[in-house]
Amino acid sequence: MQPHALQTLIKNGSYINGQWQASQHTFDVNNPATGELVARVADATKDDALAAIEAADMAFKSWSKTTAAERASLLRKWFNLMIEHADTLGHLLTLEQGKPVAEAIGEIKYGAAYVEWFAEEAKRVYGDTIPGPSPDKRVVVIKQPVGVVTAITPWNFPNAMIARKAAAALAAGCTFVVRPASETPLSALAMAELAEQAGIPAGVLNIVTGTQASDIGKVLTQHPRVAKFTFTGSTGVGKTLIAQCADGVKKVSMELGGNAPFIVFDDADIDAAVDGVIVSKYRNAGQTCVCTNRIYVHDSVHDQFVEKLITKVSALKVGNGLDEGVNIGPLIHQKAVQGVKRLLDDSVEQGAKVVFGGAPQDGSNFFAPTVVTGVTQQMPLAVDEIFGPVSAILRFNEESEVIAQANDSEYGLAAYFYSRDIGRVWRVAEQLEFGMVGINEGAISNAAAPFGGVKQSGNGREGSKYGLEDYLEIKYLCMGGI
Repeated sequence: MQPHALQTLIKNGSYINGQWQASQHTFDVNNPATGELVARVADATKDDALAAIEAADMAFKSWSKTTAAERASLLRKWFNLMIEHADTLGHLLTLEQGKPVAEAIGEIKYGAAYVEWFAEEAKRVYGDTIPGPSPDKRVVVIKQPVGVVTAITPWNFPNAMIARKAAAALAAGCTFVVRPASETPLSALAMAELAEQAGIPAGVLNIVTGTQASDIGKVLTQHPRVAKFTFTGSTGVGKTLIAQCADGVKKVSMELGGNAPFIVFDDADIDAAVDGVIVSKYRNAGQTCVCTNRIYVHDSVHDQFVEKLITKVSALKVGNGLDEGVNIGPLIHQKAVQGVKRLLDDSVEQGAKVVFGGAPQDGSNFFAPTVVTGVTQQMPLAVDEIFGPVSAILRFNEESEVIAQANDSEYGLAAYFYSRDIGRVWRVAEQLEFGMVGINEGAISNAAAPFGGVKQSGNGREGSKYGLEDYLEIKYLCMGGI
């Protein structure tokens, strides 16, 4: 990666109606691994959010009338630019978010895959012709873009969370306004730069960078010209945003918190299950919504599993994501570190046992990969979303028992289990109350699959053929007098 290439993608203000916006005030974006300043970014206000929505509303009038093939062509160009600049985008992502650069480049390619998918899916929005109720009537169903879409996205996947939403919105013919997390705005702004290079018209894609989360959020959820709002983040914040959308009866899709169970049955391939935990627990230092949170291991294989897991975890290298061979980067900030430590300490006080790792590194955002045994169903590590590199292991004996324990959560995003019994595979998969289930697999997300949860993990789906539906309205045409 050339330093010049990085500098051309670092932008310092909101992107509204095809223009880069300055501001009287700025906020700092710091590298969580070193604390060093990466950039100062213009701090947008609610007025900037209003301007972005107005620009998107104006652009919608023409963008919604483009053909699917035209939108597909522009999205394909955007995808090509993302892949061309993947190394640079990954380096930038690591600087502001902290994950290992190889993993960051993987996120760029993962996010780009959604742009490619929806570029192709744009041409597959089909309606219906339905047999009429009488000879002189015809019933036709068409699908049209909902309108202006607004979004708020998190810091843990600052590229992919925007790509999944923006690509679907633009493919459907909607225009898009997003407020990225203030911890990681640079990846979003770099995406806007590449969108402009791809030829996506002014006002179609808008990025509002600001620390005034509440004020900007109210504009994005309550403006009368906003047709749909989409959010990825915590369930608590999601509930507030849904309530704000209610007065305008806006279409919403929510990808909220998770508390993913990972079940290892006595007939499982233990080595494969351990590998599955490494993938599903320790990626991004445990800071993902689909991270394994509760590991249920059958009593007969518990000790064997723990021993093998510790061996794998002990080989993980913690450090600056830009350094060679690093597997786990920092947590996003000190508040996150203290949150993980509190859950761990409270569970240990209630009887859990740290068998590997177990502590943050003093004065930094690094947290050692940790394995904890003796966890019970009511301990904080099992009840709350950990969002850190801590494996909490619980024992079980009966299939029905572990299914009940796995489902005993207000969340229902992702679940995982390992078994080689085909009958058990069907029984357990159907009974788990989660939107996504990994069966003998720890990495489940891809552009062709519907990503989303049930219960208090949200509603709607991202990716797949279902992902476009959230950005379309169904219109019924009744033709009479024929």
